[in-house]
Amino acid sequence: MRTSPTSNGAALIAIPKAVATRTHAKSAYSHLQPNEGVPVSTANHLLEALEPVVAENLDRHLGLAQEWHPHDYIPWSAGRDFASLGGEDWSPEQSRLSETAKAAMITNLLTEDNLPSYHREIATRFGRDGAWGTWVGRWTAEENRHGIAMRDYLVVTRGVDPVELERARMDYMTSGYDSGDKTPLEAVTYVSFQELATRVSHRNTGKVTHDPVADRMLARISKDENLHMVFYRNIVAAALEIAPDETMRAVADEVIGFEMPGATMAGFRRNSMIIAKAGIYDLRLHHDDVIMPILRHYDVFGRTDLGEVGERARDELATFLEGLDAQASRFVERRAEQRARTAARSDSDETPDIAS
Repeated sequence: MRTSPTSNGAALIAIPKAVATRTHAKSAYSHLQPNEGVPVSTANHLLEALEPVVAENLDRHLGLAQEWHPHDYIPWSAGRDFASLGGEDWSPEQSRLSETAKAAMITNLLTEDNLPSYHREIATRFGRDGAWGTWVGRWTAEENRHGIAMRDYLVVTRGVDPVELERARMDYMTSGYDSGDKTPLEAVTYVSFQELATRVSHRNTGKVTHDPVADRMLARISKDENLHMVFYRNIVAAALEIAPDETMRAVADEVIGFEMPGATMAGFRRNSMIIAKAGIYDLRLHHDDVIMPILRHYDVFGRTDLGEVGERARDELATFLEGLDAQASRFVERRAEQRARTAARSDSDETPDIAS
C-alpha cells in the first residue's frame, strides 16, 4: 500500500510516493565480478558474488557489536501486580507519557513485534547458508531484544494500556508483513534505508518521553539499528561496484517507493501525523538524515560507471528528491506556523512534545 501526500505533510514513516513513478522493466545482471570475471546473470549469482563482502562485514559487525541485556534497561522497582494477581489494573492516569510519546512508542514497538515476518522476508531472499545465513540469524537475534526491552518498559511503568497493546500486537502479527516481489537486491537496498529510518525514529522518541530511563533504552536500541544500517549499506555499496545499473535501479525504486513496514498496522496514519508534528520522524528528517547520507555514501550523483538503465534510474531519483525536498520544506514551514499559533493561544508552561 502506497500512501499519498497529505495536506498537512504528516508523512512520518509512511513517506509518500509523490514525485516519480516506475516506468522501467527490470534488466538482467550483465556485469562482471571485479577481478574474477564471473558473469553475474541472475539474482542468485549476485548473492554469491557478494558472499565475501557479507562475510567481511559480518566479522566487522561482530567485532563492533556490544553485548547488552534488556533487563538492565527496565526500572523493575516501579512495577507492581495487576488485578489478576491481587493488584490494580491499568488506568490512564498511571501513565507518565504524553499522547505523543505513547503514539511513538506503540508504533515503534508494534513495528519491532513483526520480527517473524521480517525474518521470513530476508531468510527467503538471502538464504540460510554461509555468511548470508549467519547474518540472518544474528540480525534476527539482535532485533528481538528491541521488542523485549520496549514492551517490558511500557508494562512495568504502565506507560500504555497493556491489554490494548497486546490486542494490537495480536492483530498486527496475525496480518504480518509482506514486501511483495522484491528481489534480493531490492530487499537489501530497502533495509539499508529502513534501518537508518528506524534509528532516527527510536532516538527521537526517547527525547519526547522526558524520561531518562526510556531515553537510555531507546538510545541503546538505536545503536543496534545503526550497526545494522552500516552492514546493509556496505553490501549495497559493493553491489554498485559489481552491477551498477541494476543496483542504481534498485536504489531509485526503493527510495521512490519507500514506506516503513509498520505502514499497514491499525492506527498508523493517525500516529504518523502525531509523530511528524512532533518532529520525531517527518519528511525533512527522512530526506536529510536518512536518504541523503546513504546516497552520498554510494556517490550516487558522482558515479561515471552507469549505462542507460542506471542513468535513467538516477534521473528519476533526482527528480523525486527535488520534489521530496520541496515537500519537506513546505511541511516544516506549516508546522512552524501551527506551533506558533498554538503557543500564542496557550498559557501553559508545560514542556512541549517536540523532538526537533
